[in-house]
Amino acid sequence: MSSRDTSNTPVDKLTEADAKAELKRLAAEIAEHDKRYYQDDAPKVSDADYDALRLRNNAIEAHFPELIRSDSPTRRVGAAPTGRFAKVRHSVGMLSLDNAFNDEDVTEFVDRIKRFLKLDETPAFTAEPKIDGLSLSLRYEKGELVRGATRGDGFEGEDVTANVRTLKDIPHKLKGRNIPDVCEVRGEVYMTKSEFLELNKRQAEAGDTVFANPRNSAAGSLRMKDASITASRDLHFFAYAWGEMSAMPADTQSGMVGWFAKAGFQTNPMMKVVGDVEALLAFHRDIEQKRASLDYDIDGVVYKVERLDFQQRLGFVSRSPRWAIAHKFAAEKATTIIKEIDIQVGRTGSLTPVAKLEPVSVGGVVVQNATLHNEDEIARKDVRIGDTVTIQRAGDVIPQVLGVVLEKRPKDAKPYQFPTLCPACGSHAVREEGEVVRRCTGGLICPAQQVERLRHFVSRNAFDIEGLGEKQVQAFFADGRIMTPADIFTLKERDKRGEKKLAEIEGYGETSVRNLFNAIDERREIPLNRLIYALGIRHIGETNAKLIARHYATIEAFIAGLEAAGEGPESEAYHELIAIGGIGEVVAEAIVEFFKETRNREAVNALLREIKVLPMEQTVRDSAVAGKTVVFTGSMEKMTREEAKAMAERLGAKVSGSVSKKTDYVVAGADAGSKLKKAAELGVAVLSEDDWIKLAGGA
Repeated sequence: MSSRDTSNTPVDKLTEADAKAELKRLAAEIAEHDKRYYQDDAPKVSDADYDALRLRNNAIEAHFPELIRSDSPTRRVGAAPTGRFAKVRHSVGMLSLDNAFNDEDVTEFVDRIKRFLKLDETPAFTAEPKIDGLSLSLRYEKGELVRGATRGDGFEGEDVTANVRTLKDIPHKLKGRNIPDVCEVRGEVYMTKSEFLELNKRQAEAGDTVFANPRNSAAGSLRMKDASITASRDLHFFAYAWGEMSAMPADTQSGMVGWFAKAGFQTNPMMKVVGDVEALLAFHRDIEQKRASLDYDIDGVVYKVERLDFQQRLGFVSRSPRWAIAHKFAAEKATTIIKEIDIQVGRTGSLTPVAKLEPVSVGGVVVQNATLHNEDEIARKDVRIGDTVTIQRAGDVIPQVLGVVLEKRPKDAKPYQFPTLCPACGSHAVREEGEVVRRCTGGLICPAQQVERLRHFVSRNAFDIEGLGEKQVQAFFADGRIMTPADIFTLKERDKRGEKKLAEIEGYGETSVRNLFNAIDERREIPLNRLIYALGIRHIGETNAKLIARHYATIEAFIAGLEAAGEGPESEAYHELIAIGGIGEVVAEAIVEFFKETRNREAVNALLREIKVLPMEQTVRDSAVAGKTVVFTGSMEKMTREEAKAMAERLGAKVSGSVSKKTDYVVAGADAGSKLKKAAELGVAVLSEDDWIKLAGGA
């Protein structure tokens, strides 16, 4: 068998040995790309490069039909299910479409249909944008949604019913009369470009996975093991096809799509019926021009024969229907020069590098910026200022740098040095072990983070100041009234002296201003744990704040301990900090770095001049519930759930939000639900509110 590289050899010049070797290589390479696209939602090549591999494979098979392999890509659709979800066998296969890449391919497609059907006139076609998302099949029985499944390999997909039920575009019950007993509606799950941008911003700030494009984010979101994560993300669904149907509500493609809309689905309003090849190509050109203005990603146009009886006669060939084709767009790539690399600081301190480009038109859109994701990505691609780079928008809302054109690199180009100081405030920018994101430590004083930090500071489990929510914080910050936490508590006095009174601002009056100032005054005393949580230090949630507060007990001991710990990992104070049960080196580093910043300490000191911090109640170690795990469910009558939890923690118990075999007691109030049932199943002791108070010694 040949082992030489023949990938650029014309097909008609290949020997049989060359063709056999290349088909083997292509089968393995395409299968790997299919896995990355369909299973991992993380493709490594562009659509255009992938299509080129398939075209090469198809051309060799056409020239050497006797060499077609059993694992040929032409005999597969997609990739096998991942195994993370239950498998679902499609009653009618979910096949993919053949592709057309130019006008001649479309003309040949129409001519083939006319020859097959023995027609003199061109039949009618539907034309619609090809959504770049995740294919989904929805099965309804008696009008009720019973299952949602991904395409998988076209014959067997994954059961994602629980996740599907969280999508607002998917009806749980079909509308209208005369609904077929069995109805499989198929279409595409997608995420809009604007929602994708917002999701990636949140992911980057949290140090989580940043998706490459809306298609990947939609696929990854739909296939979450935790359906609540799917529910938290804005996913949409366009219906355009069907699988098993016990009866057909219409006899045309457009009629079926119209019926989907009446049944409660979203359908693409841009779909139209056309009557000849010229109209198909005109539709393609029109949609390509509108592509950049759409708020969802498309990668081509789909043409389908309008009459369903014609579709039935045409049938299928290999992995595709004869009666439909996808007319793809050209890949949106371009080369340009990186003028500089800027660092953007996110709301939670994440530092993201952005390439500032010589403006270049990509797919009808002028691009001037492209993301470089993080410092590892810059190093991996060896991107330097002055480099000529290839950028891509093929399916991507945020243009990204694909790679460097090394032969055009300037001689004086130097490797980029990622900053270790925040460009917004000058504070240290640190990168925790195992993290790809570098973050600013100037939480309270960094202008890029201040609004988010202030919003957190007044949130329910922190200072919980009524009347000072997210909108008010943003407005006061923009107006220069509240820039630091201490400003909240000096607002009343400054308002008295100011020229423009708060009561004169639209939306405020004497009563609302008085109520706000009273709410602020009510929070001039606060427990130590709530103060620590309110500072918004990375990794310091409510639980860690309580652990730290119980250890140091007073604000004076807390401040002294953290300042001493800042002397270094070898200091006694640092070892004391990491020795606190539940507090490890990651949490310790975050809190020490926070207090190392002089301006953070100054902001805290200014706050302490305005408020009184109450000592943290110490844990009772010899109570009847010390060391026990307790779950509270239902509504309490003699105390709030929060009070009950605080009592348990004060008495040395561990409060959990879910019932397991390790749970010692479930305290059930009125209207207790699934947790009470779970306790019965596991044999966990169930207490009434009175039982709990008696056991805890609080009667």
